[in-house]
Formats: sequence, C-alpha cells, structure tokens
Amino acid sequence: MTYQEVLENARTCIGPFCKACPVCNGKACSNKVPGPGAKGTGTVAIQNYDAWQKICINMDTICENKPVDTSFELFGQTFRYPIFAGPVGAMKLHYGDKYDDLEYNSILVSACADAGIAAFTGDGTNPAVMEGATQAIKAAGGKGIPTIKPWDINTLKEKFALVKDSGAFAAAMDIDAAGLPFLKNQTPPAGSKSVEELKEVVQAAGVPFILKGIMTVKGALKAKEAGAAAIVVSNHGGRVLDQCPPTAEVLPEIAEAVGKDIKIFVDGGIRSGVDILKALALGADAVLIGRPFVTAVYGGAAEGVSALTEKLSGELADAMAMCGVHSLSEITREVVR
Repeated sequence: MTYQEVLENARTCIGPFCKACPVCNGKACSNKVPGPGAKGTGTVAIQNYDAWQKICINMDTICENKPVDTSFELFGQTFRYPIFAGPVGAMKLHYGDKYDDLEYNSILVSACADAGIAAFTGDGTNPAVMEGATQAIKAAGGKGIPTIKPWDINTLKEKFALVKDSGAFAAAMDIDAAGLPFLKNQTPPAGSKSVEELKEVVQAAGVPFILKGIMTVKGALKAKEAGAAAIVVSNHGGRVLDQCPPTAEVLPEIAEAVGKDIKIFVDGGIRSGVDILKALALGADAVLIGRPFVTAVYGGAAEGVSALTEKLSGELADAMAMCGVHSLSEITREVVR
C-alpha cells in the first residue's frame, strides 16, 4: 500500500472535519474544534507548518559515500528512526466513527512497534482509554509511551500502576492539556502543576518521565528542576492556546538552554523527513507527529502506519545523505540556514 493510497482510503471514512489533505498543514480544518483544527482563529497549526517550510537545508555531497544510519537510542531502547507517533484522543469526536480511542491505540501501538518506532498514546476522562492503551503497550513488549493528562496526584498514581503493569519504558504527561475544556471544573481538579507537584509526579511515575507542552526556556528549566528526563517542545497543535509561536521558532533557544541535560522532542507541523532533519539540526533529539498518523490508521490501519513511516524515514535518510551527514550524531546547526 502506498502512502497516496492510504490518503485516498482515509478520505472515505475520516470526515466530516478532517479532509485527509495531501499535506496536513492546518488550513482545511483551521479552527474546526470538534475536529482536528486549532483553537480560536485556528492559525497556530498553520503557523507550525509554515515555520518549518521557511527553514532551508544546506546541501553538501563532497563527503564519503556510505550508508546513512538513522537509529536512535532513548532510555535504553533502540529505534530505527527518531520518529514517534504523537498522542491523539477523542477519535470519534474529532475524526469520525470508524475507530474509538481503544481501537485506534491498539492499531497504532503495535504497528509503530513493528515499524521500529513507538507511539505516545492518549488519555481521557473514560478510564478505559488508559487501560486499553497500556494493554496495547504491554502486548507490544513495552514499546510505547502512555501519555497522561495532568490529573490530581491520586488519579495519577492509579494510572501509573497501569503504566508499571504495561512494562512501558517511559511515561509522559501533556501538561499543556491544562487548557483543554474537558479538564476544567474536574473534581478533584486537573490542570497546571507547580514544580513541587511535578517532582511528586515524576517520583510516582517510576520510569523516565517526559513533559509535553514546553514552549519557553523558563518552562524547560522548570521541567528540568522537576526531574523530567525529557521534554516535548509543543503547543498541542494549536489546540490549547491561540496566538502562541510556532514550535520551530522556540526550539533552538530551548535546546541551547537544556539540550545537554535532558532529551528534547518537538512536534507541531512536521510533515516530511526533510522537516525532521531541520528539527534535529535545531536541537531536537527526535520528533512527534500526530495528525498524519491518524490519517494513516484511518486509511490503512497497520499497513497505513507502515507506509507513512517508510515515507518519512526514506525522506530523512535521503536528506541526510544529500547534506553529508550519515548518522544522527553528525547533524548540527550547520545543516540548516
């Protein structure tokens, strides 16, 4: 199955909000929420994509002609590529009736593991979502990263018990989900966390902990102080705060501030292997990609995930070779301009 066939199949079942566009750039869905759009004016998702397109890469083929190694190590695990599927939830609400969250995570986690990468899984008010996600990760030998909303500490501890049973090699929290409407007015309260509260969360996790939703140097330093093993530079695809900057714009300063101390992921509008190379050159260790993996699952289930991963990894390897870098460790700021 080709990626083009995946897109064509997705268009038959993914509506009505998502259009499975040839390039997922945020324009067709704009501010459609429910749907995959961004909050308010709907411009942040568009700006995320556009920011990567404004960055150019420097070609250099006067170098040794040898194979490219795209392998990536994280917390004792080796992956074929520095690519992870981002956490997505409320599938029927935003993407159509074909899959619920449990079905989506089940397909995504195993397919990503088979493709040599890993999926971050979503969370929700329904406890079955986290239960299903961690079961899928357990079935995949722990090759997945359960991503938990910023609930109260007692709820978090219950969910961390599921994480432990799954054998997951890491856990994450999308701290920026504090801006999602369904988290407001919860009892007990869910939302923003202080550094001291996060220290307790990190301790309770029991595995390397990733904080997703970091958009400033100040936030990255607080995540480091709390004990996070990694951060994700992310504005939640523009879905939690209108008028915030694109991730490509803030990544370099965050990487310069904390890149030697913790792992750095980035997401938001990354749509090709060339974009991935740009992100790595600007200081990221790996990338998360969200919406396109949804399209891949809806358009081809496990085969769709494989097709998308092959597309992205092939583009990354080709771009690396044409820039004269043959391993991830060789990628520096000199690759981009």
